Amino acid sequence: MKKRLLGVDYGSRRIGIAVSDPLQVIARGVTVLAHSPRLIDEIRRLVADYDAEAVIVGYPYTLKGTAGAKAQEVDGFVDLLRRQISCPVITVDERFSSKTATQTLRSMGVRKKERRKKSAVDEMAAAVILQTYLDSQKVTRDELS
Repeated sequence: MKKRLLGVDYGSRRIGIAVSDPLQVIARGVTVLAHSPRLIDEIRRLVADYDAEAVIVGYPYTLKGTAGAKAQEVDGFVDLLRRQISCPVITVDERFSSKTATQTLRSMGVRKKERRKKSAVDEMAAAVILQTYLDSQKVTRDELS
């Protein structure tokens, strides 16, 4: 049986976290972590709590498909994660994840005041990033069938 996946929307101040269902079909946002010295420990705890088999981190590509300005910071975070946790860390293109997250919150009927809270967008962006990965894996599985 598959295990859950943990999705991460990395930011300089806040880190959105999402988790998949055990069948790895649907992603949902679960929390936002503050960027702090305890960040890796908190992610390690979430990996254990959700029995996650991998961590999926959004990677900031530009519209041209090259590494964006924030890519160096994300590279450092991913390298640290890979050294500090026991499961694989996979990066996925996060282009448009914040915009998609805002649109998703709007379509869910979330009030404008709530949508303006950066933490709500960060959590939803983590779910968008993870869902993007889940959907890409489903396409791969379908092509193999």
